[in-house]
This record gives sequence, C-alpha cells and structure tokens, in this order.
Amino acid sequence: MELPVIQPGRVATGEPLIFEKIGIVGLGLIGGSIALAARQIWPTSLVIGVDNKDVLEMAMRLHAIDVAADDLIVLAEADLVILAAPVRQNLRLLDELDDHVRGPAVVTDTGSTKRAIVEAARRLPPRFTFIGGHPLGGAAASGLDNARPDLFKGRPWLFTPSEGGGGAIEKLLAFTRALGALPRLVGVEAHDRTLAFLSHLPQITASALMQVVGDAVGEEGLALAGRGLVDTTRLASSPAEIWKDISATNADEIARALDTFIALLQDLKRDLDAGDRLDEVFTAAGRWREKLKGVG
Repeated sequence: MELPVIQPGRVATGEPLIFEKIGIVGLGLIGGSIALAARQIWPTSLVIGVDNKDVLEMAMRLHAIDVAADDLIVLAEADLVILAAPVRQNLRLLDELDDHVRGPAVVTDTGSTKRAIVEAARRLPPRFTFIGGHPLGGAAASGLDNARPDLFKGRPWLFTPSEGGGGAIEKLLAFTRALGALPRLVGVEAHDRTLAFLSHLPQITASALMQVVGDAVGEEGLALAGRGLVDTTRLASSPAEIWKDISATNADEIARALDTFIALLQDLKRDLDAGDRLDEVFTAAGRWREKLKGVG
C-alpha cells in the first residue's frame, strides 16, 4: 500500500466541528478508538493516523482514519495532535513536532503519567498549546483490533492544563465530551499520585500475584483454580513494555504505593494467628468494594 492514503469524503452531520484535522500518533486501543469515534462524530474532519505500515493498513480497512503515514510529516496541517504511543515514545515525539507541524496546534497525550511529559512540553515553540490528557477507558485486550468507538462512553478523561491553555482546554473538553467521556481537570502532581494507587499498584500487584501463584503450583495446580484467581489476575496479561515506561516516569509515587501495600501485607502476616487485623482489612475492603461497584 502506498502511503499516505486518503479515504473518500463523507457527508457532514449536525455535530459542531471542533478540530478540522485530527492527527493521532499511535493507533492502538486508545488511539484507534479515538480515531473510530472521531470519524463517526465529525465526518468532515480529516483523521490522520501515524503508525507502522501494518497497523495503518488495518486502520484503513477498519475505516478508522482518512490519511495514513508512517512519518510525522503528514501532520503538517493538523490543528489537533494526539500522542497515543507509549509514554517514553510520546516524550521523544514531542521533540519532533516542531519539524513537522507547520501551524498552530493543540497537542495532548493519552499517557498514564503526566509529570514527565508536561515538563518536556515546556520546550515546545509557542505556536503549540500542550495539555496533558489521560482517558481512563481501557479493555482487557490491547491493540487496534480491540478498538471501538464507544470505549470512552461514561468514563473519566483527565486533563492537566498549564497556564495559558484556556481556549485549547475548552476545545478539548468539548472534543472528549463528544466522544462520550466525562472530562475532569486535575493537577499534574495529584494525577500521578492518584494513578499510582488507582492503576499502577493494581497492575504490579496482579502481575506479581500471578507469577507467585504460577511458580508455586505450576500448570497442573492452575487447572484447579476458580474464578476468583482468574478475575483477580486479569491485569496480568498486560504487556511489560508499556508498564516499564509508566514505572520509569512515576517511580517515586509507585514506590510509595508499594510501600503502603507491603506494610499492610506485613501487618496481615504478623496477625495470621489472631486474625484481628485480617478482620479490620476485610471489613474495610468490603466497604470500599461496594463504593467501587457503584462507580463501575
């Protein structure tokens, strides 16, 4: 397939146009879902996808994008650039935008950590307005083949705006609301601290638990497992490369979360005979679990 490729034009709908040319770098689960939704909601917008050729061919077959290229030069006229690659790749991509995007543009990302990229974005030329973003919509399986346009419906989408991003943040809020998300503003430090507990600690814990259990009982032992272990370790299928980036860019906050968890496990270990601490933990956990079910 020759790249770039442009899909046929489409008829406009009644949804107000927010961005005319939407560039998405990284067409995995998140980037692909944004692309699919944007093409449905704003048929007259141009959705530009940047990834490797195999992914782009799939994206064109799925009608997820209008323009496909494996080079950032295709973003020349984009007025919105969404960096949806892994965290440290997004950091590298920031440094390349000035060479390829010619006009003013709003730039955001979808990464699970914010401090590193917000700091790096300070180096961008003033024609760019960077606002850190993090959609809290996901799925058990990653990749473009699992992308869907309704992935963000009813799910939070966090933004960490800096000074001077007033008009841009309003446009991003409108953009994500149109995708069905529930956008919220949060401070950069608060984001990374909160996500260390909400997302990063559960992922590391589930993966560590799966290894400990698997190493202890082996394949034959796992054949005896019930739904409890399966449900508890669902996150253990996540690819390590993505989480290495997240851990490296939020190491201090993840370490604090792990210390808190380890301290509680040590309490439980010391109290196994009496069971008083166990009772406290199970009671509190049950209460918080009910709150969590209400959120889901």
